[in-house]
Amino acid sequence: MMHEQVSFAPLSLLKVKWDDFPHFTYPWHFHSEFEIVYILKSSGKRFVADSVETYQEGDITLLGSNLPHFWKSDNPGESGLESRVNAIVVQFHKDFFREEIQFYPEFHAINELLKRSSKGIHFSHPANEKMGKMMKRLLKLDGLERILHFIKLMDYMARSEHYRILASKSNVLEEQKEVGQRLDKILHFITTNYQRKISEEEVANKAGMATAAFCRYFKEKTGKGFSHFVTEMRIGYACKLLIENNFSISQICFESGFNNISNFNRRFKRQTGCTPGTYQQQFIRANSEKMISAGLLFGSSLKL
Repeated sequence: MMHEQVSFAPLSLLKVKWDDFPHFTYPWHFHSEFEIVYILKSSGKRFVADSVETYQEGDITLLGSNLPHFWKSDNPGESGLESRVNAIVVQFHKDFFREEIQFYPEFHAINELLKRSSKGIHFSHPANEKMGKMMKRLLKLDGLERILHFIKLMDYMARSEHYRILASKSNVLEEQKEVGQRLDKILHFITTNYQRKISEEEVANKAGMATAAFCRYFKEKTGKGFSHFVTEMRIGYACKLLIENNFSISQICFESGFNNISNFNRRFKRQTGCTPGTYQQQFIRANSEKMISAGLLFGSSLKL
């Protein structure tokens, strides 16, 4: 499992970002920061600990500190919708609301909300509509106004009755026992070695399991075969490198763990629906258009 290091502006406890990219690429991961994810455009599968559900436009989820998760976009054509992702993500330090808040009645509801978020919380209609508007508003604010509006958002979430807890108690990261520790060990090994050639036999040996037993176990716990899982991770990393635009496609091919260009192109297109070159150009074009017409972006996609 990958431990994501979330970067914040100096002396800031809150990060609000607008995501606009072809599809979700970040693999199974966790981070110490709390996170709110609001999907404006996209559909697919949402994985939060042992919870696996479909998501679509309007989906809002609050994730607690160190809770494992990832979003997987539908492949182009699967849902009948475009695969591009538009989302607002809010991340805040685990000590944003320090322990002292338990002594102040005004923050009691938020304190209880943060406790519940250790298993992930999904907000449903009609509460998600107002929350969505509040998150769009956060994008336009900065400084103290952003902080105050964020606290209002958290208070509204805390008092909402339209929510569900996602993960079962036994699968929260901090409470995982032997089975969870084994899976964490396996996923950690894969996420730190997928850029080179790794085999089922090697990973099975690291997990102290026979290869056949490992294959069954891995498929049961992740819903994917080992080779498919590794390929998805490699493609996800390749997407990140393509977006950064610092390497040639040939360099990215080998950097992300593929051993030849033709195999890389074939597998990349199978997963994303386009070639690496097309993917990169689409991102560059979309990013340029967004920079040129930033006012249009907020005027159309982010209507309040």
